[in-house]
Amino acid sequence: MSPMAEVEDAPGTTRHIYPSSAMVGDYMRAAAGLVPTGVLFATVPIGAVAGTILGGFAAIFGVFALRTVLRHGTSLEMTDTELRTQGVSHRTIRWAELDRMKLAYYSTRRDKRAGWMQLELRASGVKLKIDSRIAGFDEVVRRASDAAAARGIALNEATVANLEALGIKMQAPEW
Repeated sequence: MSPMAEVEDAPGTTRHIYPSSAMVGDYMRAAAGLVPTGVLFATVPIGAVAGTILGGFAAIFGVFALRTVLRHGTSLEMTDTELRTQGVSHRTIRWAELDRMKLAYYSTRRDKRAGWMQLELRASGVKLKIDSRIAGFDEVVRRASDAAAARGIALNEATVANLEALGIKMQAPEW
């Protein structure tokens, strides 16, 4: 188990959160867009065209800030039978009903040495995306890959390669 995952009362249940330290960068990016825009609106007379453009930027950074707050306020509870989100949105993925798993890597550099992973799960019409900044991400991915293997879910080549990068061995699908 990841040292950052908190164990709950029930045996086999873990709780995973987005640590504040992992979210600071997103909060700073949101502020970097919202603060200058707000200062311009408050201190400089702005025409309609410039106001529309700046308002658009403010809206984009405002939505990003809201998504960051919502993600930071979301936690996952993982058991032997399901994965549940807690926060503003409540979603449940039952391992026995898992019908899709995708693990993507998004690079922030051309040399692909920096970036993040995103796990996408789907079961019974419920879709859940988790990024690698959550505490215990590897543990969640390992449990999801076990469920995918048990259900015989075909994984794309990128997902298999990303699982292997995490030290999880899976069979490539036969197309």
